[in-house]
Parts: sequence; structure tokens; C-alpha cells
Amino acid sequence: MRSRSYGPDLTPPWKKQAPAPEVPAERDLVVEEAATGYCGAVVRCEKTAEGFTVTLEDRFGKHRVFPLVPRGFLLEGRVVTLVRPTGPAPARTPGRTASGSVAVPGTRARVARESRIYVEGRHDAELVERVWGDDLRIEGVVVEYLEGVDDLPAIVADFAPGPGRRLGVLVDHLLPGTKEHRIAARVTGPAVLVVGHPYIDVWQAVKPASVGIPAWPAVPRGEDFKLGTCRRLGWPENTPAAWKRILAAVDSFKDLEPELLGRVEELIDFVTQPDQE
Repeated sequence: MRSRSYGPDLTPPWKKQAPAPEVPAERDLVVEEAATGYCGAVVRCEKTAEGFTVTLEDRFGKHRVFPLVPRGFLLEGRVVTLVRPTGPAPARTPGRTASGSVAVPGTRARVARESRIYVEGRHDAELVERVWGDDLRIEGVVVEYLEGVDDLPAIVADFAPGPGRRLGVLVDHLLPGTKEHRIAARVTGPAVLVVGHPYIDVWQAVKPASVGIPAWPAVPRGEDFKLGTCRRLGWPENTPAAWKRILAAVDSFKDLEPELLGRVEELIDFVTQPDQE
């Protein structure tokens, strides 16, 4: 009997989807993300460890980050595959804040809302202020830092989230199986949102290239992360000086990893959205 060779794809031809047209994710291109229906203009497109992502800005000036996947977006109602634009990346558009939002010259800071964003540590708060400070002042959102999250359930209970008083919390190293993940799981409620990034410390959320290093070094568990980082980079073992050096390297959102960008924007969206009647 004559043997037959088969390709790896056994899908019948009539069930195969036609390839979607590829469209460069150029700045200001307006698309809809197919899975969520989120509609916005392209703000930026960049490469991450997992692949390429695109950030969309909706009509309220809010940002969301999405992966560039085949057939992942709709353009004027047609399914398309967004791809990274070719050629040099455009320079930062005048009239934009450090976070990439449209700047509103002359706008006064809004009176602070009752809603708040809590972040884990002073360095986290300073980094959020450096990139999102203009946006937060316009929105009237105050960012406060915590000395760790071991007592997070009690801290949230003391804040007493409720209608018109939302609380967003940003946690370091929020990964399944970690202490932080177990603590965050104990905090629930419609007026509170706990999100996190995967990094041991927010230092790692700054892109190595922006700081002028090839990569953030691996520091063994049990060793002080900040001092261990300084040792392996050949920096003086001076945490305040090291952080000053890192923070000075951050000029805009482009210097931060998407895993932090998306989470901060998610928190800002959460604490500023109106309560449902």
C-alpha cells in the first residue's frame, strides 16, 4: 500500500480562515480590539519579551495595551492583523504628557477625589508620579505608598471603599503562588481593585536599555534585592543613589515595561470611572 505524507495542518480547506490583511499600527490609526470591543487610536507600538504590543487611546484619553495577534483587530468593520510599522519610530508628539496622553495646556489640577491609588513603596510612587503625574493631577487622583502589603486586608478595610470612594492597589511581584498573590486574593469588593506586575521590585519595570545596562541581574532569594543589584552592576552599594540614577533615566512611558504600563493605566481607569446608578 502506498504511504501518504501529510502536512501538519489537517484542517479541511472549507474551515480555514482567509488570512486577514496586514495593516501597520501607525500612530493615530483608529481600530477596535476584536475580543473586548475596545476602540481607540494607536498611541505606540513596541516590542516586549512576549512579542509586540500596541497601546490604544480611547476618546476619554484612557490607554489600554494589547498584544499584536493575527486577526486581532477591526478596522472600519473589517478584521485585520496589525503589524509593527516599518521605518524609524516617530518622535514624541508635541502636546503629549510623559504617559503619552494628550496634554491640555492651562488646565488646573482637579480637586482631589476621595478615590485613591495605593502603591507598594516610595520608589513605586515616585515612578508613577514621574510618568503619570500630569494625568493624575488633571483627574484629581492622589497616589499614596504603603510600607509593604502584609497588612493589605486591614488597610483596605480601614480605607472603607464604597460608592464614590474607589481604591486601586498596585502590588509588586504579583504572581500565582507568591505571598503577594495570597494576600491580594483576600481583598475583594466592587469598589476595590488589586493588580500587580511580575517584577520583584519596581526597579525592574524600567527598561534596562534606558538605564544603560544589558539586563537586570538575577539576585538570589534571601539577598537584599536592591543591594544585590548594585553589587552585580558594579554600582556603589547605595540604594538612594542607585534609585536616583534609575529614575533620572525615565523620561516617558517608553522607558517602562508594558507589564507596568498596563497595570497603572488599568488602576487610573478604575478609580476615575463613575459609579453605576
